[in-house]
Amino acid sequence: MKARIPLLAPERAAAVRGAYAEAQRAKRLRTLGGGAILLVLCLVAAFMAEVSPVRFAEGIPRFLNYFSNLVPTLSLANFRADMAEWYWGINRWTRLLLDTILIAYTGTIIGTLVGGYLSFVAAGTLNGSKWLVFATRRLLEFCRTVPEIVFALVFIVAFGLGPLPGVMAIALHTIGALGKLFSEVNENASLKPVEGVLSTGAGWHAAMIFGVLPQVLPNFVSYALLRFEVNIRGAAVMGFVGAGGIGQELVTAIRQFYYSDISAILIMIIATVMIVDILTERLRHAIQGREGQ
Repeated sequence: MKARIPLLAPERAAAVRGAYAEAQRAKRLRTLGGGAILLVLCLVAAFMAEVSPVRFAEGIPRFLNYFSNLVPTLSLANFRADMAEWYWGINRWTRLLLDTILIAYTGTIIGTLVGGYLSFVAAGTLNGSKWLVFATRRLLEFCRTVPEIVFALVFIVAFGLGPLPGVMAIALHTIGALGKLFSEVNENASLKPVEGVLSTGAGWHAAMIFGVLPQVLPNFVSYALLRFEVNIRGAAVMGFVGAGGIGQELVTAIRQFYYSDISAILIMIIATVMIVDILTERLRHAIQGREGQ
């Protein structure tokens, strides 16, 4: 037997319809008002930034033309010869790309180790010294706020051209980024294992190693792998200022308008990032699967 839906009295139904229509009008007014405010803010920002719609429209054809120049001439009849001409510097570019990966890898390892240690100091639930927590957090903020390329320029002045400034720049930025993420993970860790370790007479470092680290290690590894992907792109940019790697070759090709070299190097960088992304994603899933079990 079907249940009957009671009908409202005509006066009550009219009042409900009127209230609903009023609520809809108020919602539309709020949406239009918010959109108008957003449009005004965008126009103000564009005016202050000296954005010219005319220049933007004029630049679009040049932008598209630049990318069309990057496409090499390939034909089925001479495909092998065209590919060989396109990737004429494959051996040199591969070595430089390997340098970029090693710069990112070394910087990530150093940043993970140092940032991991500082994350325990920066966690308010694990460190009773408020001034030390405050100072460590400000240090981590400084490391992640200054762009990597600025660090690289400073280290190039101090140590000269080469991979070392790139490694140090990536390591410093990674310390700040991972130290922040790790500290938040540490603050969510259970304190019962820490209290158990401390009850045996162990010190603070032992409590962190045996009481907290086993809980947070899977998250540490996952964040470090994500950061490694980011650092590969960062290491490629480091070469723009002379910090080694494939970026130095890329910026040379850009400055000299070697379009085919630009596209060849970009494809190699993109392919490398995609491969690393797939491998690290599978590794993260494997770690998370073991953690769930």
